[in-house]
Amino acid sequence: MTDSTTPVWLVVGLGNPGPSYAGHRHNVGYLVVDELASRMGSPFRAHKSGRAEVVEGRMGAPGTEAPRVVLMKARCYMNELGGPVKQLAGFYKVPPERVVAIHDELDLPFDTMRVKIGGGDNGHNGLRSMRSSLATGDFHRVRVGIGRPPGRQDVADFVLSNYSSAEKKILPFQVDTAADAVESLVLEGLERTQQKFNS
Repeated sequence: MTDSTTPVWLVVGLGNPGPSYAGHRHNVGYLVVDELASRMGSPFRAHKSGRAEVVEGRMGAPGTEAPRVVLMKARCYMNELGGPVKQLAGFYKVPPERVVAIHDELDLPFDTMRVKIGGGDNGHNGLRSMRSSLATGDFHRVRVGIGRPPGRQDVADFVLSNYSSAEKKILPFQVDTAADAVESLVLEGLERTQQKFNS
């Protein structure tokens, strides 16, 4: 990324690294940044900080003044996410209002989503860690609904479990929609994105 005049967005997929976590509800943020990386035509590569994998590129139609975007997956567990996010935000000179966190949301039913800026962390360790390291909660969130655990299942067990077979059939569409919402947020702004995606 040589053009330093265009502002950069940092899009953070929240999840835990490693194959044992890959299919968990808590890792839906990873799935969405994977989809965005595939649309941008670039694989994730290790960042020289050693604490994250990134894709650097532009989002939008080729030949247009497309915004510069860094997609990020941290190489640490969710509760330590804030450190690498702060490091990359500093490296790419991204202020909190151009940081987008894509995360699982218990308070939204599966197959729904909401986009917002700011707010609490609602017990989400990744959001709490980001808020602590960035010293503000005023970053964008793409909240991907996973619903509440059935019966008396513990919340921690639920988020660290795989999607049901019925959900797995719908999940690719949900991931696709969340990726569309991130593109809309970067290209068209929060208000237009909320009108389109906050069902």
